Amino acid sequence: MIPCAIGADAAWKDDCLVERDRDLLTIRHADGGFRRFLIVHDGRGVVPADGAENATILIAGKGEIELRAGQDRYRLPAQFAGGRNDAE
Repeated sequence: MIPCAIGADAAWKDDCLVERDRDLLTIRHADGGFRRFLIVHDGRGVVPADGAENATILIAGKGEIELRAGQDRYRLPAQFAGGRNDAE
């Protein structure tokens, strides 16, 4: 389970499930909704696998990113280029 905030102004909750199949991430919401992302190796990290909404990524803390798609937000563990674990 990962922290997520689903919808506008939603509070963070640890109730999103992440499934990984090679370079495909599926993030499942507690209400049955889901989003899919592709892990890419061109410096962007992840991109939407389907749908029209773009995704943005912010460094959220040590070894963690915040992934935003539409009004939904997710916190995911991450390894930064060069082996860094934070936003030094």
